Amino acid sequence: MARTGFIDHIGIGVPDLAAAKRYYDVLMPMLGLREWFPTTEAGEFNYGPDGAVGSQIFFYQALEPGTHSRHAAGLQHLSFMVSSRAIVRAAHDWAVQQRAEIVHAPREFPEYGDHYATYFLDPHGFMLEVVCHSPDKD
Repeated sequence: MARTGFIDHIGIGVPDLAAAKRYYDVLMPMLGLREWFPTTEAGEFNYGPDGAVGSQIFFYQALEPGTHSRHAAGLQHLSFMVSSRAIVRAAHDWAVQQRAEIVHAPREFPEYGDHYATYFLDPHGFMLEVVCHSPDKD
């Protein structure tokens, strides 16, 4: 029997949980994600698709000091799929306002098919991708 599997959730340890919450509380609704569970007493929080079942992301306080590098072994980047190229551009503009390091401004990545994306670093050094797989309709 064929099996179909999906990623249920991913957990990310960050050095400053409160700062991460402030940052992602603004970014995630822009991407169509919302907090699914109340923030815990320890400050842990999560986001998932607004109005749909899908993968979630959880944020935890890192228990050991250190910095993240997308060039080291481990997580290279997180990608968030959105419904329009306008949202990709809006996320990029917001990242610029936050003084994020922009890795790639919004553009086509034809090597990946219909792939219009922007890449930037969050305050903890995690590379984020915002991608739309639809042609420009806006």
